Amino acid sequence: MPPHHDVPAAERPAHPPAAPRRAAKHRSSRRGFGRRKQLIGLTAALAAAAGTTAVGLTSSATGPSVASSTGLSPSQASALTAARVDRRDLGSRDASRIDLGLAATQKAKADQIAKQRAARLVANATLTQRRAQALAAAKAAAAKKAAIKARALAAAKAAAIAKAKAAPKVVLPTTGYHLTARFDQAGGRWAHNHTGLDFAAPMGTPVRSVMAGEVIQADFEGAYGRQVKVRHADGTVTSYSHMSEFDVSVGDSVQAGTQVGAIGMTGNTTGPHVHFEVLPGGGSPIDPEPWLREHGVTP
Repeated sequence: MPPHHDVPAAERPAHPPAAPRRAAKHRSSRRGFGRRKQLIGLTAALAAAAGTTAVGLTSSATGPSVASSTGLSPSQASALTAARVDRRDLGSRDASRIDLGLAATQKAKADQIAKQRAARLVANATLTQRRAQALAAAKAAAAKKAAIKARALAAAKAAAIAKAKAAPKVVLPTTGYHLTARFDQAGGRWAHNHTGLDFAAPMGTPVRSVMAGEVIQADFEGAYGRQVKVRHADGTVTSYSHMSEFDVSVGDSVQAGTQVGAIGMTGNTTGPHVHFEVLPGGGSPIDPEPWLREHGVTP
């Protein structure tokens, strides 16, 4: 068919019946594009309000960009994009601040726990040191007390030794006396010659051991009355008779001057006195006078 511009106007055919349908389709397309435009604009606004990243919304059917499809100018689209980026960066900074705040809080808590632990360690160390000091002080006090006790015992022992050394080694059997009979003296008062020395003194005058020794007898001995015998270190035995009382018992240790009894009149006697004998080795009696002189005393 030849082009329509070569056909006279009168012979040109009328518009085809499909033209009205195309117009209706064009109107429908424009309404759909308007709805899509509104949807895209609403999506962009919501994205901007939520601070999300920019979304490149395009329509393959329509082809226009977000700026053209939302009715925004390029400057407005750029401003919207910049606002989205700023909000995203602000959210990142806020998240970083939160993370830093949590890290600082955790660090502060860890530092506090470490300080508390260090304080407990210091307190334990101080307590241990105080206990050690108290134990050392107690040991020192105990040692000092033991040393004082040892010194006291040593001093007491030394004093006893000094007293023993200072004490007389030999004494006379009594005081305030006069001799009324000597060794081997004969007389009607005795069955045999006299075997000792008689020291006459008032009743109750103390009778003393002449030397240190051990009491081997303290008993009533017939004509001798109350009699005490003491054995000395060299085996010599001294005897004290006619006493009114006993002041020692068998087994007692005595020193020179220890009271063994008192002047009396028990046994065969005519007056208060002590009959004193010396028996070397516990055997027969000897004259007491020279024996006493040999030991440093004179009756």
